Amino acid sequence: MWKEENNSLTKTFEFKDFINAFAFMTKVALEAEKMNHHPNWSNEYNKVIIKLNTHSEGNIVTEKDRALAEKIDKHYN
Repeated sequence: MWKEENNSLTKTFEFKDFINAFAFMTKVALEAEKMNHHPNWSNEYNKVIIKLNTHSEGNIVTEKDRALAEKIDKHYN
């Protein structure tokens, strides 16, 4: 579940291994590019931490973030 904290939507995704985590990040990158809305994220081995907020709106959570979060969730198997 996404958590709204510190003006960001945040979620940690865990995978079987690095390859699966990286494949997920690639899918998310393509989705984010289509929306021109890019996440703050980090990856360590099998974990991907994503934080979403809208920089152009003063670094707050907007509907754009919620829409991307929904698309991200669809790529998490």
